[in-house]
Amino acid sequence: MAGGTWNKQNKIRPGAYINFKSKRKDSHILGERGIVTMPLNLSWGPEKQVIEIGANDDLFDLIGIDTTEESALLIKESLKRANKLLLYRVNAGTKATATIEGLTITAKHSGIKGNDIKVIIQNNIDDETSFDVITMLGNRQVDKQMRVKSIENLKPNSFLEFKGTGELKATAGINLSGASDGVVTNGDYTDYLAAIELYNFNTMAIPTKDASIKAIATSFIKRLREEEGKKVQCVLENYPEADYEGIISVKNGVILNDMTVIPSEKAVAFVAGATAGANVNQSLTYSSYDGAVDVDTRYTNKDIENALNNGELVFITSNSKVIMEQDINTLKTFTEDKNDDFRKNRIIRVIDGIGSDIKSLYENNYIGKASNNEDSRNLFKKDIIKYLETLQGIGAIRNVVTEDVTVSYGNNKDSVFTTVGIQPIDSMEKLYMNVEVQ
Repeated sequence: MAGGTWNKQNKIRPGAYINFKSKRKDSHILGERGIVTMPLNLSWGPEKQVIEIGANDDLFDLIGIDTTEESALLIKESLKRANKLLLYRVNAGTKATATIEGLTITAKHSGIKGNDIKVIIQNNIDDETSFDVITMLGNRQVDKQMRVKSIENLKPNSFLEFKGTGELKATAGINLSGASDGVVTNGDYTDYLAAIELYNFNTMAIPTKDASIKAIATSFIKRLREEEGKKVQCVLENYPEADYEGIISVKNGVILNDMTVIPSEKAVAFVAGATAGANVNQSLTYSSYDGAVDVDTRYTNKDIENALNNGELVFITSNSKVIMEQDINTLKTFTEDKNDDFRKNRIIRVIDGIGSDIKSLYENNYIGKASNNEDSRNLFKKDIIKYLETLQGIGAIRNVVTEDVTVSYGNNKDSVFTTVGIQPIDSMEKLYMNVEVQ
Protein backbone atom coordinates (compact mmCIF):
# COMPACT_ATOMS: atom_id res chain seq x y z
CA MET A 1 0.00 0.00 0.00
CA ALA A 2 1.30 3.46 -0.86
CA GLY A 3 1.76 6.11 1.77
CA GLY A 4 3.76 9.11 2.89
CA THR A 5 2.98 12.75 3.46
CA TRP A 6 0.95 15.15 1.34
CA ASN A 7 0.75 18.82 0.37
CA LYS A 8 -2.21 18.56 -2.01
CA GLN A 9 -5.01 16.01 -2.28
CA ASN A 10 -3.75 14.78 -5.65
CA LYS A 11 -2.38 11.28 -4.95
CA ILE A 12 -2.94 8.58 -7.58
CA ARG A 13 -2.36 5.34 -5.70
CA PRO A 14 -4.66 4.18 -2.89
CA GLY A 15 -3.01 4.49 0.51
CA ALA A 16 -2.74 6.47 3.76
CA TYR A 17 -1.01 9.82 3.41
CA ILE A 18 -0.41 11.36 6.84
CA ASN A 19 1.31 14.58 7.92
CA PHE A 20 2.63 14.89 11.45
CA LYS A 21 2.69 18.40 12.87
CA SER A 22 3.19 19.83 16.32
CA LYS A 23 0.04 21.17 17.90
CA ARG A 24 0.16 24.95 17.79
CA LYS A 25 0.85 26.37 21.24
CA ASP A 26 -0.91 29.41 22.63
CA SER A 27 1.31 32.47 22.40
CA HIS A 28 -0.33 34.73 24.94
CA ILE A 29 2.28 34.25 27.66
CA LEU A 30 3.04 37.36 29.63
CA GLY A 31 6.60 38.64 29.45
CA GLU A 32 8.62 38.15 32.62
CA ARG A 33 9.59 41.09 34.79
CA GLY A 34 12.12 41.45 37.58
CA ILE A 35 15.39 42.52 35.92
CA VAL A 36 17.10 45.65 37.24
CA THR A 37 20.39 47.15 36.08
CA MET A 38 22.76 49.54 37.80
CA PRO A 39 26.27 50.99 37.35
CA LEU A 40 28.37 51.15 40.51
CA ASN A 41 31.73 52.55 41.58
CA LEU A 42 33.33 49.57 43.35
CA SER A 43 36.66 48.75 45.01
CA TRP A 44 36.83 45.27 43.51
CA GLY A 45 35.31 43.15 40.76
CA PRO A 46 35.40 42.85 36.96
CA GLU A 47 35.67 46.27 35.34
CA LYS A 48 33.61 47.54 32.44
CA GLN A 49 31.46 44.47 31.93
CA VAL A 50 27.93 43.38 32.74
CA ILE A 51 27.67 40.81 35.55
CA GLU A 52 24.42 38.92 36.13
CA ILE A 53 23.58 38.51 39.82
CA GLY A 54 20.53 36.53 40.90
CA ALA A 55 18.65 37.33 44.08
CA ASN A 56 19.87 34.08 45.67
CA ASP A 57 23.40 34.02 44.25
CA ASP A 58 26.50 34.08 46.44
CA LEU A 59 27.86 37.58 45.88
CA PHE A 60 31.37 36.72 47.06
CA ASP A 61 31.64 33.83 44.61
CA LEU A 62 30.53 36.05 41.74
CA ILE A 63 32.46 39.28 42.27
CA GLY A 64 34.56 38.79 45.41
CA ILE A 65 32.52 41.18 47.55
CA ASP A 66 30.95 39.98 50.80
CA THR A 67 27.37 40.98 51.58
CA THR A 68 28.55 42.60 54.82
CA GLU A 69 30.76 45.08 52.99
CA GLU A 70 29.64 48.67 52.42
CA SER A 71 30.10 48.34 48.66
CA ALA A 72 27.47 45.57 48.61
CA LEU A 73 24.76 47.81 50.08
CA LEU A 74 23.12 48.98 46.87
CA ILE A 75 23.39 45.53 45.33
CA LYS A 76 21.40 44.14 48.26
CA GLU A 77 18.88 47.00 48.13
CA SER A 78 18.20 46.48 44.44
CA LEU A 79 17.63 42.75 44.91
CA LYS A 80 15.13 43.07 47.75
CA ARG A 81 12.34 42.96 45.14
CA ALA A 82 14.06 42.16 41.82
CA ASN A 83 14.94 38.68 40.57
CA LYS A 84 18.14 39.64 38.79
CA LEU A 85 20.63 42.52 38.79
CA LEU A 86 22.71 43.37 35.74
CA LEU A 87 25.64 45.01 37.50
CA TYR A 88 28.26 47.11 35.73
CA ARG A 89 31.37 48.39 37.46
CA VAL A 90 32.02 51.82 35.95
CA ASN A 91 35.45 52.50 37.47
CA ALA A 92 38.78 51.02 36.49
CA GLY A 93 41.73 51.91 38.71
CA THR A 94 45.14 50.41 39.50
CA LYS A 95 45.76 46.79 40.41
CA ALA A 96 47.65 45.85 43.57
CA THR A 97 50.98 44.10 43.03
CA ALA A 98 53.88 42.49 44.87
CA THR A 99 57.23 40.97 43.84
CA ILE A 100 59.59 38.58 45.56
CA GLU A 101 62.67 36.84 44.11
CA GLY A 102 61.50 36.29 40.54
CA LEU A 103 57.77 36.08 41.37
CA THR A 104 55.39 38.86 40.37
CA ILE A 105 51.91 38.78 41.90
CA THR A 106 49.14 40.96 40.44
CA ALA A 107 45.56 41.36 41.62
CA LYS A 108 42.94 40.07 39.19
CA HIS A 109 41.00 43.34 39.36
CA SER A 110 41.78 46.96 40.16
CA GLY A 111 40.59 48.66 43.32
CA ILE A 112 41.80 49.29 46.85
CA LYS A 113 40.45 45.97 48.06
CA GLY A 114 43.45 44.43 46.32
CA ASN A 115 45.63 45.98 49.04
CA ASP A 116 44.02 43.55 51.50
CA ILE A 117 45.39 40.51 49.66
CA LYS A 118 48.30 38.55 51.10
CA VAL A 119 50.10 35.48 49.76
CA ILE A 120 51.63 32.90 52.14
CA ILE A 121 54.17 30.40 50.81
CA GLN A 122 54.99 27.50 53.13
CA ASN A 123 56.67 24.11 52.82
CA ASN A 124 54.33 21.22 52.21
CA ILE A 125 54.31 18.98 55.29
CA ASP A 126 54.48 15.76 53.23
CA ASP A 127 56.96 16.90 50.59
CA GLU A 128 59.73 19.26 51.63
CA THR A 129 60.67 19.90 47.98
CA SER A 130 57.29 21.53 47.22
CA PHE A 131 55.26 24.38 48.63
CA ASP A 132 51.67 25.27 49.54
CA VAL A 133 50.69 28.71 48.26
CA ILE A 134 47.78 30.32 50.13
CA THR A 135 45.90 33.45 49.00
CA MET A 136 44.34 35.45 51.84
CA LEU A 137 41.83 38.29 51.51
CA GLY A 138 42.00 39.93 54.90
CA ASN A 139 41.51 37.04 57.30
CA ARG A 140 39.74 34.89 54.74
CA GLN A 141 41.48 32.13 52.80
CA VAL A 142 40.27 32.32 49.23
CA ASP A 143 42.65 29.92 47.46
CA LYS A 144 45.21 27.22 48.27
CA GLN A 145 47.53 25.49 45.82
CA MET A 146 49.33 22.46 47.23
CA ARG A 147 52.62 20.78 46.30
CA VAL A 148 53.75 23.54 43.95
CA LYS A 149 57.29 22.87 42.73
CA SER A 150 58.19 26.19 41.07
CA ILE A 151 56.88 29.62 40.10
CA GLU A 152 55.97 28.28 36.65
CA ASN A 153 53.58 25.76 38.27
CA LEU A 154 51.45 28.45 39.94
CA LYS A 155 47.95 28.80 38.53
CA PRO A 156 45.88 32.01 38.55
CA ASN A 157 42.87 32.10 40.87
CA SER A 158 39.84 34.36 41.25
CA PHE A 159 41.93 37.02 42.97
CA LEU A 160 45.49 36.77 41.66
CA GLU A 161 47.69 36.18 38.67
CA PHE A 162 51.28 34.91 38.95
CA LYS A 163 54.22 35.50 36.62
CA GLY A 164 57.89 34.66 36.76
CA THR A 165 60.33 31.80 36.71
CA GLY A 166 62.50 29.98 39.19
CA GLU A 167 62.19 28.43 42.60
CA LEU A 168 59.63 29.37 45.22
CA LYS A 169 60.79 30.71 48.58
CA ALA A 170 58.89 30.23 51.81
CA THR A 171 57.45 33.43 53.29
CA ALA A 172 55.06 34.21 56.12
CA GLY A 173 53.22 36.68 53.96
CA ILE A 174 53.61 38.85 50.87
CA ASN A 175 51.29 41.86 51.08
CA LEU A 176 50.03 43.40 47.85
CA SER A 177 49.94 47.18 47.57
CA GLY A 178 49.61 50.12 45.20
CA ALA A 179 45.95 49.66 44.26
CA SER A 180 43.50 52.49 43.57
CA ASP A 181 39.83 52.70 42.62
CA GLY A 182 40.29 55.21 39.82
CA VAL A 183 38.22 58.28 38.97
CA VAL A 184 34.81 57.92 37.30
CA THR A 185 33.97 60.24 34.39
CA ASN A 186 30.85 60.85 32.32
CA GLY A 187 32.47 58.74 29.63
CA ASP A 188 32.42 55.74 31.96
CA TYR A 189 28.65 56.08 32.30
CA THR A 190 28.34 56.41 28.53
CA ASP A 191 30.29 53.14 28.23
CA TYR A 192 27.82 51.53 30.64
CA LEU A 193 24.82 52.66 28.60
CA ALA A 194 26.39 51.32 25.40
CA ALA A 195 27.05 47.96 27.09
CA ILE A 196 23.66 47.55 28.77
CA GLU A 197 21.73 48.38 25.60
CA LEU A 198 22.53 44.87 24.41
CA TYR A 199 20.70 43.31 27.37
CA ASN A 200 17.05 42.92 28.30
CA PHE A 201 16.02 44.66 31.52
CA ASN A 202 12.99 46.36 33.04
CA THR A 203 14.37 49.18 35.15
CA MET A 204 17.64 51.04 35.50
CA ALA A 205 18.98 52.81 38.60
CA ILE A 206 21.78 55.36 38.44
CA PRO A 207 22.90 56.30 41.97
CA THR A 208 24.36 59.76 41.35
CA LYS A 209 23.69 63.41 42.09
CA ASP A 210 25.45 64.55 38.91
CA ALA A 211 22.91 66.42 36.77
CA SER A 212 24.86 65.85 33.56
CA ILE A 213 24.80 62.06 34.05
CA LYS A 214 21.07 62.22 34.77
CA ALA A 215 20.54 64.10 31.51
CA ILE A 216 22.57 61.51 29.58
CA ALA A 217 20.55 58.68 31.14
CA THR A 218 17.25 60.42 30.34
CA SER A 219 18.18 60.84 26.68
CA PHE A 220 19.23 57.19 26.57
CA ILE A 221 15.93 55.96 28.03
CA LYS A 222 13.93 58.14 25.63
CA ARG A 223 15.80 56.70 22.67
CA LEU A 224 15.30 53.11 23.84
CA ARG A 225 11.57 53.65 24.41
CA GLU A 226 10.76 55.71 21.34
CA GLU A 227 13.24 54.53 18.70
CA GLU A 228 14.28 51.02 19.74
CA GLY A 229 10.95 49.82 21.12
CA LYS A 230 12.49 48.75 24.46
CA LYS A 231 9.97 49.72 27.12
CA VAL A 232 12.22 50.39 30.10
CA GLN A 233 12.30 52.95 32.90
CA CYS A 234 15.12 54.64 34.80
CA VAL A 235 15.15 55.77 38.44
CA LEU A 236 17.10 58.93 39.32
CA GLU A 237 17.26 61.08 42.41
CA ASN A 238 15.66 64.54 42.40
CA TYR A 239 15.24 64.86 38.65
CA PRO A 240 11.58 65.84 38.11
CA GLU A 241 12.60 68.08 35.21
CA ALA A 242 12.74 64.93 33.07
CA ASP A 243 8.93 65.26 32.74
CA TYR A 244 8.77 61.84 31.10
CA GLU A 245 6.99 58.59 31.83
CA GLY A 246 10.22 56.64 31.44
CA ILE A 247 11.95 58.47 34.32
CA ILE A 248 11.13 58.06 38.03
CA SER A 249 12.49 60.69 40.42
CA VAL A 250 13.15 59.84 44.09
CA LYS A 251 12.90 62.86 46.38
CA ASN A 252 14.15 61.55 49.76
CA GLY A 253 15.81 58.57 51.36
CA VAL A 254 15.30 56.19 54.28
CA ILE A 255 16.95 54.85 57.42
CA LEU A 256 17.29 51.08 57.75
CA ASN A 257 16.66 49.13 60.94
CA ASP A 258 20.43 48.95 61.59
CA MET A 259 20.54 52.78 61.38
CA THR A 260 22.19 52.76 57.96
CA VAL A 261 21.16 55.92 56.12
CA ILE A 262 20.11 55.44 52.50
CA PRO A 263 19.98 58.95 50.97
CA SER A 264 17.90 59.68 47.89
CA GLU A 265 20.73 58.99 45.41
CA LYS A 266 21.10 55.51 46.92
CA ALA A 267 17.40 54.84 47.46
CA VAL A 268 17.07 54.69 43.67
CA ALA A 269 18.48 51.14 43.90
CA PHE A 270 15.52 49.85 45.93
CA VAL A 271 12.95 51.77 43.88
CA ALA A 272 14.36 50.43 40.62
CA GLY A 273 14.41 46.88 41.95
CA ALA A 274 10.86 47.18 43.28
CA THR A 275 9.67 48.70 40.00
CA ALA A 276 11.32 45.94 37.98
CA GLY A 277 9.80 43.28 40.23
CA ALA A 278 6.28 44.73 40.21
CA ASN A 279 3.74 42.89 38.07
CA VAL A 280 1.63 44.62 35.44
CA ASN A 281 -1.40 44.33 37.75
CA GLN A 282 0.42 45.74 40.79
CA SER A 283 0.92 49.27 42.09
CA LEU A 284 3.69 50.29 44.48
CA THR A 285 1.58 53.04 46.02
CA TYR A 286 1.80 52.60 49.81
CA SER A 287 4.25 49.74 49.29
CA SER A 288 6.75 49.53 52.15
CA TYR A 289 10.49 49.93 51.85
CA ASP A 290 11.75 46.57 53.10
CA GLY A 291 13.88 46.92 56.23
CA ALA A 292 13.40 50.68 56.65
CA VAL A 293 12.23 52.25 59.92
CA ASP A 294 12.25 55.97 59.10
CA VAL A 295 12.83 58.51 56.34
CA ASP A 296 15.92 60.67 56.20
CA THR A 297 13.88 63.81 55.44
CA ARG A 298 10.31 64.44 56.57
CA TYR A 299 7.94 66.73 54.69
CA THR A 300 4.76 68.60 55.54
CA ASN A 301 1.47 67.71 53.92
CA LYS A 302 1.81 70.69 51.60
CA ASP A 303 5.38 69.70 50.69
CA ILE A 304 4.21 66.20 49.78
CA GLU A 305 1.34 67.51 47.66
CA ASN A 306 3.73 69.80 45.80
CA ALA A 307 6.17 66.94 45.25
CA LEU A 308 3.48 64.65 43.84
CA ASN A 309 2.25 67.37 41.51
CA ASN A 310 5.85 67.83 40.42
CA GLY A 311 6.20 64.14 39.52
CA GLU A 312 8.34 63.08 42.48
CA LEU A 313 8.27 59.77 44.35
CA VAL A 314 8.25 60.47 48.10
CA PHE A 315 8.88 58.17 51.06
CA ILE A 316 6.75 58.78 54.15
CA THR A 317 6.17 57.01 57.46
CA SER A 318 2.84 55.34 58.12
CA ASN A 319 1.90 52.84 60.84
CA SER A 320 5.55 52.39 61.85
CA LYS A 321 6.54 51.62 58.27
CA VAL A 322 8.26 53.55 55.51
CA ILE A 323 6.14 53.56 52.37
CA MET A 324 6.04 55.07 48.91
CA GLU A 325 3.39 57.79 48.95
CA GLN A 326 2.45 57.21 45.31
CA ASP A 327 3.85 55.07 42.50
CA ILE A 328 4.37 57.79 39.90
CA ASN A 329 6.90 58.90 37.32
CA THR A 330 8.00 62.41 36.34
CA LEU A 331 5.44 63.05 33.58
CA LYS A 332 3.52 66.23 34.43
CA THR A 333 2.97 67.93 31.08
CA PHE A 334 -0.16 66.22 29.79
CA THR A 335 -1.38 66.18 26.19
CA GLU A 336 -4.20 64.61 24.21
CA ASP A 337 -1.92 61.66 23.43
CA LYS A 338 -0.57 61.35 26.98
CA ASN A 339 -3.03 62.28 29.70
CA ASP A 340 -2.51 62.01 33.44
CA ASP A 341 -2.96 58.21 33.29
CA PHE A 342 0.59 58.05 31.96
CA ARG A 343 2.03 59.39 35.23
CA LYS A 344 0.99 56.18 37.04
CA ASN A 345 3.66 53.50 36.88
CA ARG A 346 1.17 50.66 37.16
CA ILE A 347 -0.49 51.84 33.96
CA ILE A 348 2.90 52.33 32.31
CA ARG A 349 3.79 48.74 33.21
CA VAL A 350 0.61 47.55 31.50
CA ILE A 351 1.17 49.68 28.40
CA ASP A 352 4.84 48.78 28.19
CA GLY A 353 4.07 45.11 28.73
CA ILE A 354 1.53 45.07 25.92
CA GLY A 355 3.96 46.76 23.56
CA SER A 356 6.80 44.38 24.39
CA ASP A 357 4.72 41.20 24.50
CA ILE A 358 2.86 41.77 21.23
CA LYS A 359 6.20 42.62 19.59
CA SER A 360 7.62 39.32 20.86
CA LEU A 361 4.48 37.47 19.77
CA TYR A 362 4.84 38.83 16.24
CA GLU A 363 8.59 38.22 16.01
CA ASN A 364 8.44 34.68 17.38
CA ASN A 365 5.42 33.40 15.47
CA TYR A 366 4.71 35.51 12.41
CA ILE A 367 7.58 37.53 10.98
CA GLY A 368 9.05 35.56 8.09
CA LYS A 369 6.81 32.60 8.91
CA ALA A 370 3.24 33.60 8.06
CA SER A 371 1.86 34.77 4.73
CA ASN A 372 0.36 38.24 4.66
CA ASN A 373 -3.14 37.02 3.90
CA GLU A 374 -6.48 37.23 5.66
CA ASP A 375 -6.11 33.88 7.41
CA SER A 376 -2.74 34.77 8.98
CA ARG A 377 -3.90 38.24 9.95
CA ASN A 378 -6.99 36.80 11.62
CA LEU A 379 -4.79 34.31 13.47
CA PHE A 380 -2.56 37.15 14.68
CA LYS A 381 -5.65 39.05 15.82
CA LYS A 382 -6.89 35.98 17.68
CA ASP A 383 -3.53 35.65 19.48
CA ILE A 384 -3.59 39.32 20.50
CA ILE A 385 -7.12 38.98 21.90
CA LYS A 386 -6.08 35.86 23.86
CA TYR A 387 -3.17 37.82 25.28
CA LEU A 388 -5.42 40.73 26.24
CA GLU A 389 -7.85 38.32 27.88
CA THR A 390 -4.96 37.01 29.97
CA LEU A 391 -4.27 40.55 31.15
CA GLN A 392 -7.95 40.97 31.89
CA GLY A 393 -7.92 37.75 33.88
CA ILE A 394 -5.25 39.09 36.25
CA GLY A 395 -6.95 42.46 36.64
CA ALA A 396 -4.53 44.54 34.55
CA ILE A 397 -7.11 45.70 31.98
CA ARG A 398 -10.88 45.45 31.58
CA ASN A 399 -13.71 45.23 29.03
CA VAL A 400 -11.78 43.31 26.37
CA VAL A 401 -13.87 42.77 23.22
CA THR A 402 -13.02 41.53 19.73
CA GLU A 403 -13.58 44.98 18.28
CA ASP A 404 -10.65 46.31 20.36
CA VAL A 405 -8.20 44.74 17.90
CA THR A 406 -7.88 45.24 14.16
CA VAL A 407 -5.23 43.67 11.96
CA SER A 408 -5.26 44.84 8.36
CA TYR A 409 -3.11 44.89 5.24
CA GLY A 410 -0.44 47.58 5.42
CA ASN A 411 0.84 49.99 2.80
CA ASN A 412 3.24 47.38 1.40
CA LYS A 413 2.88 43.71 0.52
CA ASP A 414 4.93 42.66 3.54
CA SER A 415 3.42 45.02 6.13
CA VAL A 416 0.59 44.63 8.61
CA PHE A 417 -1.24 47.46 10.37
CA THR A 418 -2.60 46.74 13.83
CA THR A 419 -4.61 48.80 16.29
CA VAL A 420 -5.23 47.71 19.88
CA GLY A 421 -7.62 49.44 22.27
CA ILE A 422 -7.25 48.82 26.01
CA GLN A 423 -8.72 50.06 29.29
CA PRO A 424 -6.02 49.75 31.99
CA ILE A 425 -7.10 49.23 35.60
CA ASP A 426 -5.51 51.41 38.27
CA SER A 427 -5.31 50.64 41.98
CA MET A 428 -7.55 52.13 44.64
CA GLU A 429 -5.75 55.15 46.08
CA LYS A 430 -8.34 57.64 47.33
CA LEU A 431 -11.35 56.98 49.56
CA TYR A 432 -14.12 59.56 49.71
CA MET A 433 -16.78 58.67 52.27
CA ASN A 434 -19.82 60.25 53.81
CA VAL A 435 -20.88 59.06 57.24
CA GLU A 436 -24.47 59.80 58.25
CA VAL A 437 -25.16 60.12 61.98
CA GLN A 438 -28.73 59.18 62.81
